[in-house]
Amino acid sequence: MSDRVTAAEPLSAVPASPAAPHVDAGDAGYRKDLKSRHVNMIAIGGAIGTGLFLGAGGRMSQAGPSLFIAYAVCGVFAFLVVRALGELVLYRPSSGAFVSYAREFMGEKGAYTAGWLYFLNWSTTAVADITAAATYAHFWAMFSDVPQWILALIALAVVLAANLISVKYFGEMEFWFAIIKVGALVVFMLIGIYLVVTSHEIGGHTPGLATVTDNGGIFPSGVMPMLLLIQGVVFAYASVELCGVAAGETENPEKIMPKAINSIMWRVGLFYVGSVILLALLLPYTAYSGDQSPFVTVFDKLGIAGAAGVMNLVVLTAALSSLNSGLYSTGRILRSMSLAGSAPKFTGVMNKGGVPYGGILLTAGFGILGVGLNYVMPDDAFELVLNFASIGIIGTWAMIMVCSLLFWRRAQEGKVTRPGYNLPWAPYTQIVTLGFLGSVLVLMWMDGGVGRTTVACLPLIAAALVGGWFLVRRRVRTTAAAHRN
Repeated sequence: MSDRVTAAEPLSAVPASPAAPHVDAGDAGYRKDLKSRHVNMIAIGGAIGTGLFLGAGGRMSQAGPSLFIAYAVCGVFAFLVVRALGELVLYRPSSGAFVSYAREFMGEKGAYTAGWLYFLNWSTTAVADITAAATYAHFWAMFSDVPQWILALIALAVVLAANLISVKYFGEMEFWFAIIKVGALVVFMLIGIYLVVTSHEIGGHTPGLATVTDNGGIFPSGVMPMLLLIQGVVFAYASVELCGVAAGETENPEKIMPKAINSIMWRVGLFYVGSVILLALLLPYTAYSGDQSPFVTVFDKLGIAGAAGVMNLVVLTAALSSLNSGLYSTGRILRSMSLAGSAPKFTGVMNKGGVPYGGILLTAGFGILGVGLNYVMPDDAFELVLNFASIGIIGTWAMIMVCSLLFWRRAQEGKVTRPGYNLPWAPYTQIVTLGFLGSVLVLMWMDGGVGRTTVACLPLIAAALVGGWFLVRRRVRTTAAAHRN
């Protein structure tokens, strides 16, 4: 008998007939406690995170005002990815999200690959988030003497405790985190527009177009620096797929999801692209750095008492929000994999609140390794894990688009019916997006340094996935046979 588990034999497929709907065992036990307001704010939180609040500073200092182009381009592809996921969600909501769809359309090997690439994304992003939180905390004098690794550990402990209670608490926490982030960005943009319109001086500079034209223009260092930063900008959109995972714990996802997903596009344009353009108009790109949030830099130079501290609190909230989202989503994904046999058994365990705490603790465990990284190399921890997180994101987005492409093909064959809310211009949209994701890997290689080292590690990541599959395939086969019987 072959060890291969194919798409024709999905783990939990109902064997009554070829047309029987796919059922994922990992969807059982969840509570439908997420409301419309939660999902809408989770979608916002996924589009506004550490990548903007902290990462934009260092990228602005390297690429200058042209950074807004990178955010716009990556934003378009991020929207296409989440729109493709939205179509799959309306076809069949699942807390296993793209792992569940990979299982249905690609078989257990596809689900295994999608799940562990996603785990790579969030386990490394968790390190980036606690590093960012510790960096923000050092802004205040009371924490300036506290070692970075201790602050990182505190951040991890606080968010982990809240995440383990119930999905309702996660939804409420993420709702208010998103309210704070959006509110702060709106206030920043209103103040920024006022400063530009009135030409109010900031730190010895007069904001306006001259701030750009007198400092090298849109491409002060050329086009290549902007292109090379795209892999970091992709990280900024790392959580947009979160609303797809949340759909499995939402009542009436067919009504809630299209609205939440469609809103991502204009939020990207307004908050990401708009914010970066304002930052470029307010201060010369050389005024920003990777050591401080660019928004804090503006308020600091503006000289408004307490404003920089308030903004720093907001960006700290953004980091905790991202960490919160990562623990939530990986817990659900790992549970789906565990019940299929491709993840450790303990990651499939739930508590009385319907929380898959085993998977959450596993991700938090990698966060502990991040605390150690902050102890060993506090100055380089963020950029190092950022590159590996980007690999996970690229892999996850690619798997979503491949699932979307296979779903489209099955629809063409008459085996499934596409919902009315679908990805436009299929299959060309999926193919172009996959081409874009491949080009990001090329750019990472061209960037040299840590980026090239990260791409060079791809064979090691592939080898780890292959080796892991040979370790779990017998359990996957046994689990699949048990479900068929």
